[in-house]
Amino acid sequence: MTEKKCPSLETIEKIAAEIPTPFHLYSEKGLRERAHALKAAFSWNPGYKEYFAVKAMPNPVILNILRQEGCGVDCSSLTELMLAERVGFSGDEIMFSSNETPAEEFEYARRLNAVINLDDITHIDFLEAHGGLPEKVCLRYNPGGDFIIGNAVMGRPGDAKYGFTRAQLTEGVRRLMEKGVKRFGLHSFLASNMTDNDYYPTMARLLFDTAVELHNELGAEFFMINLSGGIGIPYRPEETAADIALVGEKVRAAYEEIISPSGVGEAVRVVTELGRYVAGPNGWLITRAVHEKNTYKHYIGVDACAANLMRPAMYGAYHHITVAGKEDAPCDHKYDVVGSLCENNDKFAVDRMLPEIQTGDYLVIHDTGAHGFSMGYNYNGRLRSAEVLLREDGSFRRIRRPETPADYFATLDFDHIEP
Repeated sequence: MTEKKCPSLETIEKIAAEIPTPFHLYSEKGLRERAHALKAAFSWNPGYKEYFAVKAMPNPVILNILRQEGCGVDCSSLTELMLAERVGFSGDEIMFSSNETPAEEFEYARRLNAVINLDDITHIDFLEAHGGLPEKVCLRYNPGGDFIIGNAVMGRPGDAKYGFTRAQLTEGVRRLMEKGVKRFGLHSFLASNMTDNDYYPTMARLLFDTAVELHNELGAEFFMINLSGGIGIPYRPEETAADIALVGEKVRAAYEEIISPSGVGEAVRVVTELGRYVAGPNGWLITRAVHEKNTYKHYIGVDACAANLMRPAMYGAYHHITVAGKEDAPCDHKYDVVGSLCENNDKFAVDRMLPEIQTGDYLVIHDTGAHGFSMGYNYNGRLRSAEVLLREDGSFRRIRRPETPADYFATLDFDHIEP
């Protein structure tokens, strides 16, 4: 079981008096604690670094907090690179992991001296022509087939658009060595939102074994094994969180068994990209009940919508909901909690048992710190919300203002409309 904690009604009311709902609220204390937990779990590896996935929460205040905790960033677009640079990241503090990459993005990443993670064998020549090949290059590996933990199939990597095949890895490393690349990294992402403690160790063994094979085949030296993301969070209270300390210990055992005696490179770094693990539980979407509707079902309409959090609409994803101030009240009413988009999938909860909700109640939608605000959009002319940081001392700070209609219209040209 996982306890679902959230800010108190008093805290929410204090913030809402200055910043109207809906807004995303983030815990500085929780973010720092997660960064500490990762560092402790992988402290056995001197080069360890968490490359926080910017796409999870692209806010400079958040990125700076994590930079203070020793994290780097994983970027996948030009604007994410620009954001990282503005915050102060540079060099090997930045992983650039992209796909179908435009030339200007490779060129920009090379100017920052970021660690380039190539997604495809054709990108070797493309990067050479657009930015040039660095002395260190990371390659994304897709092993295909079934990804199995124990006796369970956890996914089919071959269905994903990402990464080199195993044969392409050999050919790619050979070609890169001929072109002067000195050291290599390996990266893979095989499953999403895994809370099984064996996910990372299983993937680590795959990557460690592959690095040793490439070293034995070609003499390639490795500087990094990037375990990427994939460790998730328990969105439902009945689910169990991954034990990150145990996970780190199991990866250490695999490293000492496979990498340490292999000679693949000195001080091979193990790194991660755990944006969801770090940020997910440390964010909430705060919204207010504005309508109640009774037809064939019992609906509670809130002032947030899928434009503020699209995971339920896009994936059917579960997000726990707390009615602020009614944490101990019986969950004896069945509701669909819905937003205002002209789409029937704009639902944060379907047939959810909750305490009785009155118009004006604040609802806390949990676990929105990763891929919450960042996946927002403007369909139906809906505007993205504010982001608020709940500081460690209990005070709060707005770290992104809400959009206005002027923002929505800013890219439009009204001056050349035909009469």
